[in-house]
Amino acid sequence: MAGLDAATLLGALRPRQWTKNGAVYAPLLFARAVLVEGAALRATLAVLSFCLLSSGVYVVNDWVDRERDRLHPEKRHRPIAAGRIAGRVAAALVAVCWAAGFALALAARLELAGLTAGYVGLQLLYTFLLKRLVIVDVVAIAIGFVLRVVGGGVAIDVPLSNWLFLCTLLLAVFLGFAKRRHELTSLQAEAASHRANLSDYSLPMLDQMLGVVAAACLVAYGIYTVSPETIAHVGSDRMKFTVPFVMYGIFRYLFLIHRRGAGGSPERVLLSDAAFLVNLGLYTAVAAWALYA
Repeated sequence: MAGLDAATLLGALRPRQWTKNGAVYAPLLFARAVLVEGAALRATLAVLSFCLLSSGVYVVNDWVDRERDRLHPEKRHRPIAAGRIAGRVAAALVAVCWAAGFALALAARLELAGLTAGYVGLQLLYTFLLKRLVIVDVVAIAIGFVLRVVGGGVAIDVPLSNWLFLCTLLLAVFLGFAKRRHELTSLQAEAASHRANLSDYSLPMLDQMLGVVAAACLVAYGIYTVSPETIAHVGSDRMKFTVPFVMYGIFRYLFLIHRRGAGGSPERVLLSDAAFLVNLGLYTAVAAWALYA
């Protein structure tokens, strides 16, 4: 237990993965509610809630998978897999994270607390069962992303657009299959030892699935930008100008998967690839202009 300090405890919470919870802000942006009084604060409370709740789940997952993670070239360095955090400390971390996370959800909106309880339940079901089932594991990950977006809508009391639901689901499935592909290529013969259902996947199958879902993402988002519903909501058809940035982002991610061996950690791509970051910034700027100008 030597070396147990604040940095070790923070590492067990996987703070880099908190970037995934930025999806909670999507309804705030697309519902044109950024300037509505109190909406940004409630959305931020929801983001912080999901960060803490997901960190608690990560600690549970890392404790359950600690033996298998020691076979992984990257995961073996996580504090629990490396043996730097004992079970009682891990349990305390989970309790603190979940208590604070649910308190923040309640502070944002009562209905959000119920939704976040469902989110934690799904993540625990994934940890103990669903991640062993081929394809179901990726769908479960995608539903987790959808619940984040739904949570953002619940926090600010706006209905979730069908288009936002569909695009989020497809993009999350895309990222999930990319993660499985990365695990399969990086672990090779040891893949099944780390995750049993990886033996049910193959690179040709995953590449085909990635191609299908990538195309579906582009088509769904493109139709969303020019649909009568969106044009009526925005007051113009200017959202169509964001399509090139979405197209580039998906193609850039595919490039990083196939040529740079990325895909295992979407948050790492988001935080480290300069071209991806610039594209994301430009997309946000153009979307904000289209929605609010």
